[in-house]
Amino acid sequence: MPEIRKRFFDKSVWIPLREARTLLKEGKLGHAGFKDEFWGAGSIAVPLGQVSEAEKLEWMNVGIGHSTKGYVDEEEYIPAHSYKNRNGSLTAENLVLVREGNAIECSEWHLSPDFIVTLELKREEDDWLAISRGYEKVARLERNSKGCPISIQVNAKYLKDYLCARGMGLYISSYRSRVQVMEDASHINWPDPHIVTTKTDRWEGRNIEIHEGGHPFGSGISYFHLSRTDVDYDEDVPEIGFPGDDDVEATAWQKNFEGRKLFRVEGELWRNEWVNPAEHSYIVCDEETEPSSFFITNNSGKTENRRTLVDGSRWLWFKPSIINSLLDFRGSCLRWYTRDTGSIECSPGYGVHFGINKIGLVNVYAKDIALLPDWQQKIWAGHNVTPDGKVSEELLMSQMKAKPASTIAPEKMLLRSIQILNGLSLDKYRIEVIREHPEARRISTKIHRFRAVNQDGLYELAKDLYRLTGERIDSTEIKAIVTPKKKEEWGSLKSLEKLLAVQIGDEKSYELFTPLWGIYTLRNADTHLPSEDLSKAYKDCNVDRKQPLITQGYQLIQSCVSCLNEISKAIKSI
Repeated sequence: MPEIRKRFFDKSVWIPLREARTLLKEGKLGHAGFKDEFWGAGSIAVPLGQVSEAEKLEWMNVGIGHSTKGYVDEEEYIPAHSYKNRNGSLTAENLVLVREGNAIECSEWHLSPDFIVTLELKREEDDWLAISRGYEKVARLERNSKGCPISIQVNAKYLKDYLCARGMGLYISSYRSRVQVMEDASHINWPDPHIVTTKTDRWEGRNIEIHEGGHPFGSGISYFHLSRTDVDYDEDVPEIGFPGDDDVEATAWQKNFEGRKLFRVEGELWRNEWVNPAEHSYIVCDEETEPSSFFITNNSGKTENRRTLVDGSRWLWFKPSIINSLLDFRGSCLRWYTRDTGSIECSPGYGVHFGINKIGLVNVYAKDIALLPDWQQKIWAGHNVTPDGKVSEELLMSQMKAKPASTIAPEKMLLRSIQILNGLSLDKYRIEVIREHPEARRISTKIHRFRAVNQDGLYELAKDLYRLTGERIDSTEIKAIVTPKKKEEWGSLKSLEKLLAVQIGDEKSYELFTPLWGIYTLRNADTHLPSEDLSKAYKDCNVDRKQPLITQGYQLIQSCVSCLNEISKAIKSI
């Protein structure tokens, strides 16, 4: 096992807390070609002051045979999470608790509740995710084909941070065996047994001659058969006593094993090793790290880190793509305060107030970035740019004048505009012209101007706008009110246009729906090669192609909201 013996878990990314798996099983036991490999590991978290006591423990004390069930020892109850050796000189902790199963129920392995709560983990199926750190995977449980647990591993970064906070090290005791049956073992030149011992390992190798089938070569077996002769089988309730010589019948015979000679070659490795704690606990204890993220603070390209950014009143500039990078994290949230200001949060409790300036860059107060966790600062730093286009006017109004702008972001009004339209159509026509759909709210969270960081993003935004509006128009109900002429085919958008045309005329109704037709055309540009000049579509949507793409995204959403509001006004006036 040379490739195994040179690897230690202290340097691994994923560290096993408990493992019991068959890695390989081929062929028939005792026959040529049979291969079997097993690996198991158990662990305990040990206070650093008790390392020497822990190192007296072996595989039988810490491995998979070790029970984690609570028990009473000399009138003292030892809870399941605690580990004590026989003489009480060591008090450690089980980070995995095992609820044993039976013949039909698998056992269950549970991660330490303290580990889960302290690191703010959420279990999803067999993974534990760090909610406060972008749902990063911290621990994972693996099961075999029968659904029984065979491995529970923890990300080293989180485990070592936790051990540091608690002043502990992880003591792992493991066992690995490899067995192979072969016809010729002349290449094996070990003494039998061959034993190699190091500070952490004990390896034993054997080369055993066997008969085909598995029995030791040249061996035999003796059989003994004993039976009672003093039992009356006709008795309803037979009773028998201690037998005498005449009450027992005995026979014996022998048999020698046969079959061709094969060789069973096997190796076993016992190892006890340490996973050391981190030098600092940045996650659990929130210790301050050396700054690793730097931000441009002036037009000459000067960069500073959090230690200087916390002082003074100044702002930083970022590419608008930063918002999408943060929204990629599960649990993230984008809120709007005014037309050009809002808050972005990629983990609970770390909302950042931002503003959008006239050239589409994102501004944030420097101190707000400096107070973010290091892992979030790294994300922001990747989108940082040289100051340009001044600071967002509406952000300054809020943070400096203390008089937030009275504007409203169209992203915030989109669903509300649909609700108003449905309410008016229900009163007027007894139908909701835009159907409910279970995906509507999810789609609405994707509709924001930051989708338009490139041209394709703008088209994708148009597609989602139309999915939320035009595709949900209930043309079936509308056609029950206003019927198409013979050979006339109306889609969903045309159906709603024709419904209003009955009251306000075709020309005015078409004009009213022009922005939605423009969105429809741009939406097709996302899925098909444009077959026509899109200039008219942009004009219909009131989108100025000379403006930054982020501004175009805003104009597209604003055009849709305004169109819905105008349709509502038209229905209300009828």
